[in-house]
Amino acid sequence: MYVADMAAIRPRSRVSAWQPPVAGITEVFHARFTDHAYPAHVHDTWALMILDGGRVDFALDRERHGIGVSDAVVLLPPGVVHDGRTVTEAGFRKRVLYLDTSVLPERLTGAAVDTPLLLDPALRERVHGLHRALGPGEAAVERFEAESRLAFVGERLRGWLAGRKAPSAYGAAGAGVAGVAVRLRELLDARVAEGVTLGEASALLGLGEVDPTQLIRVFRKAYGLPPHAYLTGRRVAAARRLLLAGMRPAEVATAVGFYDQAHLTRHFGRHVGTSPARFGRSAGAGVG
Repeated sequence: MYVADMAAIRPRSRVSAWQPPVAGITEVFHARFTDHAYPAHVHDTWALMILDGGRVDFALDRERHGIGVSDAVVLLPPGVVHDGRTVTEAGFRKRVLYLDTSVLPERLTGAAVDTPLLLDPALRERVHGLHRALGPGEAAVERFEAESRLAFVGERLRGWLAGRKAPSAYGAAGAGVAGVAVRLRELLDARVAEGVTLGEASALLGLGEVDPTQLIRVFRKAYGLPPHAYLTGRRVAAARRLLLAGMRPAEVATAVGFYDQAHLTRHFGRHVGTSPARFGRSAGAGVG
């Protein structure tokens, strides 16, 4: 009896990619490679990578680098030749964000070539959190949260590339916009279902070119949570009222600003401890 060599028929790669509706991110790319070598090539965007398993070796501008699972983040600049390849039989797993120049200007390319490996646990955690907000898949993107997380990722990357391992902390620069926290909360309350982007919020509040990280920080300082978390909580609160009024979960989801019923269910469970359907059925039933 012939027994197949399972190693020989094991898939060599598993890839998923999507374009999130988040300004500054052109593509999200998740992959597992057991035996793969990228040829020398260039991107027209920045490539921001974290490794979740295995080890990878790459060359950037003819200088070779290696990385395994660690607190390091890989940043490859646009227009610079690089390659990549597996190192061990186990291959590697990676998550990559392709960022345009609205996040990082091209003038920082030279600094990125000099230091493509950023040993920064806080940055890696921020990138991980951003990936969680971005999927998996376009339908699962938490847009407002992703915008907020991207702002802090960009801030820390710019700090690194400007030669500061720890970007300057928020301080006096934010004092001038501290008074907008109440107005931002009022704006979110008025746009629970339709939502708002950070750029729209800045424009509507008359803040001009204020760094979005400052807006997020003053809101958190005033209310104890970031704007995206506040908006999610307001949507869940609105959903509770509609469910108790007898509306179906699928209808409630879109009525309060979630993408679909699955999106509502994920957040509702975290906030309320049960599913929207069970919550709706409990109306008038009591407990115990």
